[in-house]
Amino acid sequence: MNSNNDPNYSPLRDVAQSPEATARYLADVQRVLLDIGKNLETLSIETQVHLRDTHVEGDRWYHARLRAMPVERALGNVLKNLKNLTEGLEKSAYKRRAHDEAVVNMAKERKEKELEKQRKKNPPLLQAAPNPPQQGAQPQNSGYSGPTSIFDLGKRESA
Repeated sequence: MNSNNDPNYSPLRDVAQSPEATARYLADVQRVLLDIGKNLETLSIETQVHLRDTHVEGDRWYHARLRAMPVERALGNVLKNLKNLTEGLEKSAYKRRAHDEAVVNMAKERKEKELEKQRKKNPPLLQAAPNPPQQGAQPQNSGYSGPTSIFDLGKRESA
């Protein structure tokens, strides 16, 4: 239906319309970013080793480390942002699926809400109370004829 000749065609439009396709696409992007992250971690370590070994004549033992800190911090920030990005991709895939499920359940929830509103407007009529038992008749055993607390046990043993 969509073609490359259509000026409004976007390949991600089909992906965005399906939560499964969106999840697959975001998982692929996340996988690529995690691979890049591994390479960046290796680069960070190798850069740290090289920069801390670079000494200039007249340096004290900590000068090379101090010069390396801004570069190490920048690479560390890149790795931290990459981690946040991959977590965000995963979270957005879950949110996309939850949105689709919420849309599917919306009609049912609205029907239930409307029925509840109708019940509140028109409460069911209360039925008359049953006739009290006549004198001399045997009381019905409702299962609550025993003691109501441990102090009412009398000479009976508990447990």
